[in-house]
Amino acid sequence: MCSPGPFAFLAHEEKTGDPSGALTPDEPRSRSYTLQDRQRPATLYRACIAYQVLHMQETITTQQFSFLPPPEAEISMQPLAERYMAAPFSVLDARQGWWRERKAEWLRLGIKSEAGRDGQLLFSTAAQPPEVYSAKNAYEKRIGHKVTWPEFTQANPGVVQQPGTSIFDPVLCELAYRWFSPRDGLVLDPFAGGSVRGIVAACTGRRYAGTDLRAEQIEANRAQWVGIGRPGMPAPRWVTGDGRDIAKHFPGEQADLVFSCPPYADLERYSNDSADLSTMRYPDFLRAYRAIIKEAVAMLRNDRFAAWVVGDVRDNKGLYRGLVGDTIAAFRDAGAYLYNEAILITAGGSLAIRAGRQFEMSRKLGKTHQQALVFIKGDPKRATAACGPVR
Repeated sequence: MCSPGPFAFLAHEEKTGDPSGALTPDEPRSRSYTLQDRQRPATLYRACIAYQVLHMQETITTQQFSFLPPPEAEISMQPLAERYMAAPFSVLDARQGWWRERKAEWLRLGIKSEAGRDGQLLFSTAAQPPEVYSAKNAYEKRIGHKVTWPEFTQANPGVVQQPGTSIFDPVLCELAYRWFSPRDGLVLDPFAGGSVRGIVAACTGRRYAGTDLRAEQIEANRAQWVGIGRPGMPAPRWVTGDGRDIAKHFPGEQADLVFSCPPYADLERYSNDSADLSTMRYPDFLRAYRAIIKEAVAMLRNDRFAAWVVGDVRDNKGLYRGLVGDTIAAFRDAGAYLYNEAILITAGGSLAIRAGRQFEMSRKLGKTHQQALVFIKGDPKRATAACGPVR
C-alpha cells in the first residue's frame, strides 16, 4: 500500500536509509516500468506516488497501479518544465535564461508592441541599465552641460536600451494560452493595447478579439500582423472602442479565455481621452474598471478560466492603493472566483541603482514583480477538461 502522504517515503528514507518506502519484497512488477523482482521497489513506489498525486487519491495499492490499463496509467517522467513549457509553480521567473531566449525568439518575429504609443507619456526613459547612465554622463561632459533624458535620447537614439513604454511579455502570454485555454478557442481582451497578446494567440492557434480606445494603436497592431501572419493562422481582431462596450463590438461571441493586462490606475498615462482609465482619479477608475470586468466575464463561457496580469500601485502619499485586491473583488462580483495566483518576477533593469536612494529616503522596497491571477467561472475540472492537453 502506498503511504497516505505523497512525501512520506522521504521521511522513511531519511530515518532508515531505505529508499523503498513501505513496499515489501514480494510486490508485483509494474506494467509501466521494467522491474527486476525485489531489486528496484523504490521505482515502483515513486510511480505509485506520482499516480496518487496526479489523481488526488489518498491511497492506492501497488497492485492497483500495476494493472491499470495503458496508456492512461503511463506516468510521464519528463521534467515538469518539458511537459508544460515551464514548471507550473506559483513563482514565474522571467529572468531565467530559457525565458529570455524564448522572449527573444518571439520578438524576432517582428513584434513591436510599443508601436502606436507615445513613449514619453509612459514610463520614464531614465529607467536604464548602468552603461546607459555612463553614456549620458560622458555625453554631458563632452558638450559641457546637463541634458534631459529626451534630449539625450534624441541625440543618441542607439544608446537607450529600455523603451519608454511597458511591453507585455510574450512568454507569459504563451504560458497563459497553453495552460488555460483550448487550441482554437477564443481569447477576449478588453485592454488590448499593444500587439503581443493578439499575435501570440494567433501563433498558438487561438482566435483573438480585443478592444482599445486609441485608433493609432489598433492600426499599428494590424500593420504588424500583416508582416507576421501566415496562411492558416487565425487573424487577430483588434477593434477601436471602449472595453465597457466590448459585447457590442463582438456581438454573440463567447470567449474560452478572458486574458488582459489593465492600466495600473494612473501609473502609465496612455492618452488624453477622458474615457481612458489611466486619466481617471482612482474612485472613477475603479468604477469603470469593475464595469469592464463585468462585461468581459459575462462573455466568458461557463467552465472556463480568466487570466489577469496586474500589480499594485501607490497613491500620491506613497501608500499602496490595493489594486490587486480590488481586482479580485471585481471578478468575484462578476461571477468568477480566484483559483490560482502567481508571482511574476521581472528583470530589475536599473532597479539596483534606483532602489538604494528610494530605500534610504523612504524605506520603500524596489518592486520587481507583478501578480498573475487566474479566475474560474464555473467548475474547475470541467474547465480543465475543456482546455485539453497543454500544447
